[in-house]
This record gives sequence, structure tokens and C-alpha cells, in this order.
Amino acid sequence: APMLSGSMLSAVLLRVSGSRSLLRRPLPLPQRAAMAVSVQLKPSPDSLFDEPLRVRVSGLAPLQQVTMKAWLRDEKEQLFRSSALYQADAHGHLDLAHSPALGGHYTGTQPMGLLWSLSPHTPFTRLVKKDVASAPLPLHIEVFDGHWSLEQLPQQPLATSTNQRWFMKKGVSRIPVRDGRVRGTLFIPPGDGPFPGIIDLYGSVGGLVEHRASLLANHGFLVLALGYFGFDDLPKDFINLDLEYFEEAVNFLRQQPKVIGPGVGAIGISKGGDLVLSMATFVPHVTAVVSIGGCNANTLGNLHYKDITLPGLGISIEKIKFLESKLIDISEVTNNPVDETNKDCIIPIEKAKGHFLIVVGEDDKNWRTPFYAQQAIERLEENGKENYEFITYPEAGHLLEPSYFPFCSASFHRLVGQPVAWGGKMKPHALAQIDLWPKIQTFLRKHLENHSKL
Repeated sequence: APMLSGSMLSAVLLRVSGSRSLLRRPLPLPQRAAMAVSVQLKPSPDSLFDEPLRVRVSGLAPLQQVTMKAWLRDEKEQLFRSSALYQADAHGHLDLAHSPALGGHYTGTQPMGLLWSLSPHTPFTRLVKKDVASAPLPLHIEVFDGHWSLEQLPQQPLATSTNQRWFMKKGVSRIPVRDGRVRGTLFIPPGDGPFPGIIDLYGSVGGLVEHRASLLANHGFLVLALGYFGFDDLPKDFINLDLEYFEEAVNFLRQQPKVIGPGVGAIGISKGGDLVLSMATFVPHVTAVVSIGGCNANTLGNLHYKDITLPGLGISIEKIKFLESKLIDISEVTNNPVDETNKDCIIPIEKAKGHFLIVVGEDDKNWRTPFYAQQAIERLEENGKENYEFITYPEAGHLLEPSYFPFCSASFHRLVGQPVAWGGKMKPHALAQIDLWPKIQTFLRKHLENHSKL
């Protein structure tokens, strides 16, 4: 066989890898060239969005340095990207479940880090999935030779693979709802049931948000994603909300033949977080509620129920903090519920017969949720009530979503009219979501599958 000089070998290695890193670790050419690099996704290239995915790479050189990249485009063609630096083992294998990231968007052994660290190319963009039924979000996973930043990556990856992340598993039914005044979407799991019934509420974003409801249905909950303003023929805002509308939704859900009953549950985030507290307090048959990043008082607009009105807790605009990058911090803007002038806004949750799961991100920049949660717990305990569970996450922000949702530090706020900071740090916030999501399901099952008499 012809002999290769040192300079010829270097040129060959550069053509094969496109990276200078291999020149620091010369390898026998036959060993390097004989292996085809591939990315394996387990258990399947198709998965549900909240399911873990095992990412492995084979065919690398021993101890080869590589950059793993993930990217996707949402329904509005907004680009989200992440990357992390890794090193193959002595056999040329890489397994994200066991190999630590050495740098990039995250560090340490994080099997799903490439997904939850996806960052928007356009600042202040939040990943949204509106069409949960007909199309997945394709997550593209690529491996590059050498350690690079996202901006420096070579044009050609060593290998690629695509993970189709779905929001509805086979057999789940999605049924638009227009029943009386109720507007929303019903998600029914496959099978005969019966299933725990859940009402799902989001916050001041308005419209109809379905991604969490569809994922809960995959786990055996019969869920009504409920619109309450800014959708269909519902009110355009929430200056005056009628709690009897939510009671009508509760009764609609209870009448579904596959719902366990007689009690149902509710989950809400932000403004939805205080609405579910009001539902548990005033509306019969609401057995268990999950309040994420909510307030212990009725916020923003008036809430009416029969002959009762809870005024909306006011705000103090002068307490807005202006941050760098044209962001604002509104965490101090909402007034203190326990101030004498605001006491009529407080939700009398001690009257509730059901159970509460109160969830807080301690770095919430939307409002002072740790402060509100403490007030709610004190009110319950002062009245001899122990019908609550409390979960708090240090360094987590306001938008605690299902597992693996990319961390959103800031995005456009409909009421404020410009981008606001939501708070939290990427890694602890993402790990909080992974911890919280199964705990929510456990809480709801515990209180809804026992055929509560409420």
C-alpha cells in the first residue's frame, strides 16, 4: 500500500471531518473512515411531546469531540435552536442519558436538554402549538464534528435524525364544544373509561389554548380546554367575568358519560390560577384544583357569582421596572391583597370543600406568587383547613408548562402591550417542569378517582 506523508494525512483528515479538533487527536485513517456516524432515537422517532426521548450517537471516533444541535420551527415558522458540547466515549459512542454536556446551552447529564433549552432566534418568542391534532412539531437533531457555537457550526453535520413530537396519541378524540354559553374543546382518551374530568384554563393570553389539555388526555384525563374571553363569541376582555359561565362548563363536563364524577377538577395558570381557586370556593362539585403561578385574590377584572362580586385587585403602574433589552418587570405592579382597601378581592378559599395544589416559581416576574401563596396557606390554616398541597421551585419563573417545554424567559404580554420578563433560569425552570408534570397528574387522580361525594 502507498505510504501517506504527515501533510497528506492531515489533508485527508480535514476533508473527512471538516474540523481542526481531530488534528489534535490523530486517528488511524482506516478506523475513522470505516464508521458511519448515525443518530438513534429511542423508543421511537415518533413520540408525545411530554415523553422522554433517548438520543444516542454511534460511529464516532474514540473520545471525539462533537456538538449536538437541535432545532424546530413552530406553526408561524419561528425558529428555535439549541446546542451542547459533548465528547464520545472510548468506543466512539455518545448517549445523552449518561454523557454530560461540557458546555453550550446547558451543562451536565441532561437527557432532554436539547429540547428544553431550545431558544428562539427571534427574541421574546414563546413556543406555541395551536393545532394539536393534525401535525406534530418536527425536532431535528444533528451532530457536528468538533466543539462550536451555534453561529460557528460547519454547514454539513456528520449525521441527522428527526423526532416527530405529537400532542395527541392515537385514539384520543378532539371535539369542539359549543354548548349553551360554553366554548372550548373536549379531549377524550381512548377506551371506555370512566376518566377523571378536568377543566383547563390559561391566563391573560385569551383565546383557546389546547396543548396542556391534549397532553393530559394522553394520560387518561377527560379534559375540557375552556375559553373564557377573546374566543368565538365570548367577551373580548375579562373586565367583568361571570363565574356562572364556569359553573355551566363544570356541569357540561360532569354530564359527559365517560367522566368518573360526581366531582371534577380544574387546572389554571396565571389568571387561570386565581379562577380555579374561585371555582373551588363557589362552584359545587369542583373537587380538586391546581393553581400554577396564581394569586389568592381575584385579579384584573370583577368576578360575579349570583349575588356576590369579587372586585379585581388593582395595580400600581409606577412600580413597573424597566430592564435591559427593552424588557419590563411587572412583578411588583399588582397590589397587596391583604391591604385593607383590597380585602374584598381576596378569594375566601377556606369555604372550599375540595383540595388545592398551589404551585409557585420563586423567581416569578409576572407577580409575587410566593407572597400570594403564603397568604393563601395562612388563610387556610387559620381556619383549620389542611386541604392543600404546596410546591415551590427556587429559580423557576411564571410559565411552568408540561415537561420539556422550552424555557421562555420573556415574551409579548397581551395586557401590557410589550414584552415582559417571566422570570426563572433555564435549567432549574426546565427541571421544575419535569418534576411538576407527574405530580399534577398524581394529585388530580388522588382526589378524582376516589368517587368524591362533593
